[in-house]
Amino acid sequence: MKTDIIIHPDIVRICPDMQVGLIRATVTNPPTSDELWDEILAEAQRIRSTYQLLEVNQRTAIAATRRLYRALGKDPGRYRVASEALCRRVIRGLGLYRLTTLVDLINLVSLGSGYPISGLDADRLVGDLLTMGVGEKDEPYNGIGRGPLNIQDMPVYRDELGGVATPTSDEERTKITPHTSHVQICINAFAPDMPLTETIDWTLQLLEQYATPTSLQSTIITP
Repeated sequence: MKTDIIIHPDIVRICPDMQVGLIRATVTNPPTSDELWDEILAEAQRIRSTYQLLEVNQRTAIAATRRLYRALGKDPGRYRVASEALCRRVIRGLGLYRLTTLVDLINLVSLGSGYPISGLDADRLVGDLLTMGVGEKDEPYNGIGRGPLNIQDMPVYRDELGGVATPTSDEERTKITPHTSHVQICINAFAPDMPLTETIDWTLQLLEQYATPTSLQSTIITP
């Protein structure tokens, strides 16, 4: 599993206080249990009761990511942050897809915190380093369920083969599947006043409760 993340100066220049909550675990990934699904539905109801549709992008974590997009030259209205899109979906009453434990667990934390979170199959990553940089023109990238995605001017994690995650969508090549046994979760905090430690702790608690981890590690990465 990957142990190192570095943040490119182009990102640090705009977000000098950014942090990444990095979690690595050996896990199982069964179908989502009724208990976990009930937690997701309860959180979705809380979001619907708390926010109007046009207020979602003012949540601290979402607003910070949108500011980064604009600073890099990317339109956050056209290329929505995944956590924002998730919140908008539940507020509009469109419902959520019930997938697997790891995917739904990450969606729960993203929905509740507003953080853009990348969940990766660590066994599909190539090399010993992930670098968060800026997407380039015509850089190949296939978003999960989206096909080719224009990641130019978008923050992107890369391994030795190329892009694996953005705040808008993770990449098909390293996506979590029912067979995933080693997961790497990157919780991206693009502003200093967001409760990153609490969000990491929540994620760890959910992993312990639902994904039967045999190893569980967490750290906070700073530039």
